[in-house]
Amino acid sequence: MNIRKLFVMGFLITGSMTNVHAAEVQGDNWSRFRGPNGSGISHAKTVPQNWTKDDYNWVLNLPGRGHGSPVVVGNKLYVVSGKRKTADRIVVCVDTKKKEFLWQRTFSSAKHRLHPANNYGSSTPVADAQGVIVTWASPDRLILKAINSDGKTKWTRDLGPYQAINGAGTSPIIVEDLVIVTNIQMDPEVFIRAGVLPKDYKFKPKKSYVVAVDRQTGKTRWQLERKTFLAGYATPCMRRLKNGQQELIFLDSFYGLTGVNPRNGKVNWQTKRLLSSRTVASPVIAGDLILGSHGRGVSAEILYAVRPGNRDTKPRVEFEIRKGPPLVPTPIAKDGLAFLWADNGVVSCIQIKNGQQVWRKRVGGNYYASPVWVNGRLYCVDRGGMVAVIAAAKKYKLIAKVSLGERSFATPAVANGVMYFRTETKLMSLGGKK
Repeated sequence: MNIRKLFVMGFLITGSMTNVHAAEVQGDNWSRFRGPNGSGISHAKTVPQNWTKDDYNWVLNLPGRGHGSPVVVGNKLYVVSGKRKTADRIVVCVDTKKKEFLWQRTFSSAKHRLHPANNYGSSTPVADAQGVIVTWASPDRLILKAINSDGKTKWTRDLGPYQAINGAGTSPIIVEDLVIVTNIQMDPEVFIRAGVLPKDYKFKPKKSYVVAVDRQTGKTRWQLERKTFLAGYATPCMRRLKNGQQELIFLDSFYGLTGVNPRNGKVNWQTKRLLSSRTVASPVIAGDLILGSHGRGVSAEILYAVRPGNRDTKPRVEFEIRKGPPLVPTPIAKDGLAFLWADNGVVSCIQIKNGQQVWRKRVGGNYYASPVWVNGRLYCVDRGGMVAVIAAAKKYKLIAKVSLGERSFATPAVANGVMYFRTETKLMSLGGKK
């Protein structure tokens, strides 16, 4: 295994999530990476399938640069940027109706090694009516910060050292009255044995865990220890159980997929060493199954469809996809089909019930962003800023390709019938009722 190739930094574009509010189900808010529960699905009808630069509602220049995706609650859009020379982190709030910045806050941070494809604005925030939750890291500390909708800091948590040779990209989520963040770090011994780090590298493995803090105070409500192996960047989602309760679903490279009671952090079930290399794409609920993938280099090895367990039954793999699974882009699951948008621009459509391939086509491009589903179409932005639009159907159809004019690693947000693109230095608003 070539571990030097394993850590190409497309994976630092993961996002954050919230519990599924009724407003989000209707498509009004897009408060986390890929919207309601990370599904990537919007019911908007007013986003065009093809457009020119003259069709944007507005374009705003952002301070600094970033890869994290925008999130939207009501008329407020939040996004994080960073400055490479100073390592400053910049949190921005935009009024989407007034087409202007409401406020921006700059926070100092420590400069540290980053992979060339990473930057200091790589995490997607999570938002609600109260404001926004952001996170970033340096080797010395992982910061979790709550900022009110008026731009005032509500609370800040220093979660201790964060160790990952290529930088951070993890994001928080909101589940009812909790803020949850996965803190999955690397074991330096893995890289010392592979020759990536020198034998005299002094840092010992740090603690990896999932932590839930109180939304109002930032105080820890529970913490679940995990094994430190390879840094993970996937964002959790929620699964609705038959008894009506919710279950937190997350993945990491040591265990694989895990189901947790979000109220107390107790493990309901987990796999054993199922996803044993890099975990980047977020888990996706696909009917009664959960999709999760892992890989190395610039591509995934396997995507598994897992039937979850409980305290009495073990989880089991229903099927696996070894041809063309995505490493960084998170899949879309809808209407019995799953769309797997691979990093190299090859898109597969499979049946969720058995994994059978419906079609597989090369769209072109190289991708760190994830696709979103809007009105029967998939939109996905490649690293060069080219948006590919294809039909989300049993028959493949390329509808359009539109350039954003600049590199983009961020996944679009769709709220109130409008799609928001984020390039490295710009925000763009498209669609909605005229």
